[in-house]
Amino acid sequence: MTKKNHAMNVSIILVISVALMVFMFVLVAHHRDMPDRVRLDRGALLSTGSSVAERIKPVAQVNVASAETQRAPVKNAATAPPPGRNGQQVYQASCVACHDAGIAGAPKLGDKSQWAKHIVKGLDTLYASAVNGVQGSAGAMPARGGNPALSNAEVRAAVDYMVARSK
Repeated sequence: MTKKNHAMNVSIILVISVALMVFMFVLVAHHRDMPDRVRLDRGALLSTGSSVAERIKPVAQVNVASAETQRAPVKNAATAPPPGRNGQQVYQASCVACHDAGIAGAPKLGDKSQWAKHIVKGLDTLYASAVNGVQGSAGAMPARGGNPALSNAEVRAAVDYMVARSK
């Protein structure tokens, strides 16, 4: 190895060493006040006056009815919509997306020709199709209109509303 090559290698190593030291100096200087920033952020979170229990509480709670409440007979539960929710409200909340646009073969609300072939099968068949869903060559109807939270009574009320508007 020549003296010229040796001097060049030493220069390269020296430049790399200086660059690494400058990088480490900048890194340390930049992160020097990190504990203070963490303390400030933590202080901002804790200064809201809320306790840990309040900050980590669940978003919702589930109340389960007692066994006695479940055994109590309900009058006409299968046929009457729950108080305050009629067929039109259920339709607007769950059925309108498909039945207003005719998506997936859904008969459009008010279209007598489309509804006639369904109405002729009878209300019980319409109720069963709406509650259980239907898959066919003409289209698909998801069970309960895609809303599993709907009760049978709500589904029946929505079917009654759509049939009345489409006769």
